[in-house]
Amino acid sequence: MVAARRLSGRKRPVVTDSCGVPIGLLVHADDVQGRDGAVPLLASIRKRHPWLRHGFDDGGYAGDTLKGALRRIGQGNREIVKRSDQARGSVVLPRLWLVERTVTWLGRCRRHARAWEKSTASATAFAPIASIRMLTRRLARHCNPA
Repeated sequence: MVAARRLSGRKRPVVTDSCGVPIGLLVHADDVQGRDGAVPLLASIRKRHPWLRHGFDDGGYAGDTLKGALRRIGQGNREIVKRSDQARGSVVLPRLWLVERTVTWLGRCRRHARAWEKSTASATAFAPIASIRMLTRRLARHCNPA
């Protein structure tokens, strides 16, 4: 009998540009709330891309804790995209569907499909590899329409 690996899940918050290209990705344990995991991700993006000024978030990132942390690191404007009260079932939200599509594409990579890595640092290191794979496939499809 083989013992099962007891790993906690992983969350992968992603920041994309307006075309769905990943700008930043951070992998953390499943027990970290999304708002708390967003602060180090946005701080790292702020260092690499200081010209970014406007962002769109879903309702899970609303709150005073994240707002105060973003004020301290100097992040620009954030707009919370909320779901309509009349909506039933799964609804495509404007601007946020790009991030959902990118997360789905990254999930097609075998390393991101499951928690193969023991540490979040190694899982974070494989995120650029998955995005490079995604972007080269997109480039090959557009340059060679057959």
